[in-house]
Amino acid sequence: MANTRQTEQMTSGKGFVAALDQSGGSTPKALKLYGVEESAYGSDAEMFDLIHQMRSRIITSPVFSGDQVIGAILFEQTMDRDVDGIPTAQYLWEKCSVVPFLKVDKGLADEADGVRLMKPMPGLEEVLDRAVAKGIFGTKMRSVIDSASASGIAAIVAQQFEVASRILAKGLIPIIEPEITITISDKARAEEILRTELHAHLDALPEDQQVILKLTLPETANTYESLVDHPRVMRVVALSGGYSRDEANARLSENRGVIASFSRALTEGLSAGQSDEAFNETLGKTITSIHSASVAG
Repeated sequence: MANTRQTEQMTSGKGFVAALDQSGGSTPKALKLYGVEESAYGSDAEMFDLIHQMRSRIITSPVFSGDQVIGAILFEQTMDRDVDGIPTAQYLWEKCSVVPFLKVDKGLADEADGVRLMKPMPGLEEVLDRAVAKGIFGTKMRSVIDSASASGIAAIVAQQFEVASRILAKGLIPIIEPEITITISDKARAEEILRTELHAHLDALPEDQQVILKLTLPETANTYESLVDHPRVMRVVALSGGYSRDEANARLSENRGVIASFSRALTEGLSAGQSDEAFNETLGKTITSIHSASVAG
């Protein structure tokens, strides 16, 4: 069951959640932004070794700690690996005071009805059992909304909560991530539909259960304020979604009670070729800026 100190940190900690969970499809892009070209590796195994080196460098940096980073989302392979000879989730909590989460979705299905549902997750129960054994606090799963389709958004939220019920049954806290694509013309309308659907499913949760919501930064500040205050919501976190770090931080600071859960915006400016001093300085400035925006709202 959820660790009490970790629950307190995720409920009221002053900071943000680092998303370190790029998987197979997004790893080449993440490595390229980090200055590692595809020619540097000849197989998936080598690619995942390189991304683990990048993640380990972030996690072991002296600026990466629970003072500003309250949680971190891991890819399954990262959970199964070690950092400085210690299992990653254990390292995060014992050495950094950062609460560990695990990405559990298997990617997106093809678009239908304006949305991309999650692919089936065979073996989910086994993955959840391993996560519990390794000290993981919660999970994350992502689906995508590409239009203000009422029926499509309803399907997205229903699927998220159906899987969330299985995750909650294991004593883990699910991060529900129905991402709205930032470039769509009807984004504000999609946000209104999503808010309504989320409320309906949250209202149906048992009183002793909570989830975390990971949402795209809205067009109108505080669109999700009623979700922040919902008793079944442990926390609302925001994804950067393709916004630059500066714009993501600016939007985030306008939304009361919402904290960051940035991925690309967290690693912006980091490079494999940097000295440790330059790497840590860049990462430190980034963490401070995201932390400031997270606690401003």
